[in-house]
Amino acid sequence: MCLSTFVLLHPPGRPREVLLGRMDPAGPWEETASLDPERVAAFKDGWVLPACQLLFFEDPAAAARRIAEDLLGRTDIGFGLPQVFSEAYARPRTGAADPHWDLHFVYRAEWPGGDPARSKGRFWRDLQFVEVAAAPRSAFARGHDDILALVGLSPGGPAAT
Repeated sequence: MCLSTFVLLHPPGRPREVLLGRMDPAGPWEETASLDPERVAAFKDGWVLPACQLLFFEDPAAAARRIAEDLLGRTDIGFGLPQVFSEAYARPRTGAADPHWDLHFVYRAEWPGGDPARSKGRFWRDLQFVEVAAAPRSAFARGHDDILALVGLSPGGPAAT
């Protein structure tokens, strides 16, 4: 089971563009997003949303603020209420008989201005607004194309194999 918070930030007046990043493998992903170096290496070339798993007893809104501050260096983003999604699915690569269950808290907000690339800090090799509908599904990592589809922003290309 995973309890995760995702932050969807868009430039003012352009809600179909979303802030996405490409992970810097040297970043502290294990402590922030529970990703070991092997998984970071596997995901580093795909677009991902600023996101994290909730810490033990952490409120999802606190996780959204933590993402904004830790992953993006911003304390000036105002979040409203989240959209909440639940998914259960088999994970054939793990060999587990039981399905995996995800509970997603998705917070949307406007980027408060300026160039997002200045916020890439120690986590991101690349950080920019991407027109989701113009990006192929294969350009995304960690299943974040599925998160975007849940909120009605489906990538435009074929699914990754």
